[in-house]
Amino acid sequence: MKQNESSITSLISAFGRSYHSKYDTPIIFDDFIANRLISEEEFSAISNNMINGIQFFNSEIGQQFKDSPAEILKWITQIQLSPVSLARSAYCEKVLLNEIMLGVKQYVILGAGLDTFCLRYPELEHSLSVFEIDHPATQEMKRKKLEAAELHIPSNLHFVSIDFTTKFPYESLLDNGFKNQKTFFSLLGVSYYLTEEENASLILQLFANVPSGSSIVFDYADENFFIEKGKFNRVENMVKMAYASGEPMKSSFSYQKIEKLLERSGLLIYEHLSPTKIQELFFRDRTDYLSAFETIHFIHAVKK
Repeated sequence: MKQNESSITSLISAFGRSYHSKYDTPIIFDDFIANRLISEEEFSAISNNMINGIQFFNSEIGQQFKDSPAEILKWITQIQLSPVSLARSAYCEKVLLNEIMLGVKQYVILGAGLDTFCLRYPELEHSLSVFEIDHPATQEMKRKKLEAAELHIPSNLHFVSIDFTTKFPYESLLDNGFKNQKTFFSLLGVSYYLTEEENASLILQLFANVPSGSSIVFDYADENFFIEKGKFNRVENMVKMAYASGEPMKSSFSYQKIEKLLERSGLLIYEHLSPTKIQELFFRDRTDYLSAFETIHFIHAVKK
């Protein structure tokens, strides 16, 4: 990963959550803190870049709404940018809150970006340790944004730097207070960018030193990912954008392959959400452009 690309990806993801919180209804995932982390200048700049890029996404939509930049921005955000991140965040936190009631004491967020869970759940400050793992550039950006927004870093929040393609930094986790306790991991928006071997190695390392009952939620692309075009070519566009940014997407999995990969780490699939199920749970009866993204699945897996 290049020095600042994690920061850019995280900024755009936070923009999507901020836009959703401000303008969409009904709300799928209300990240009301994201509005405070994205400055007005950043929100405007990202909006303008999206609007100016409509020819890449869909020239017909650009022509149809040439006199309505707000509608173009809504189309791009709801069709391309937000569906996966909103649904997976909503699902992940639903599972996490249930796991906390079942005894989880630690939450490890891999590829945390500008995650705001700790800030939205201050009541958990003394009962749940949270470890945000990401690129140093992203974590430095987040610290500065929290300071600028006058948001206090909770005492239960710990920052740990990592390159996901190398050995998992358990030493750094231990140095920050990580313990052999029931733990919940989230791996959102990461698996696509790792090879099959890197995904398998990462999950194996994650669960090597945590007790039975620890679990993970992650999203993955299915075996049609690199051939499916999707609605308005959005799946194809996702792959093209990642490649153009210098961070190509590398992996896709059949359900059977994911199941075997998890079994090697002693994990069983507790719940699997297909695009059809995601549509039913999070996007049913909407009257805007938001809908479940083709080829993207969610998994909740638990250590035996």
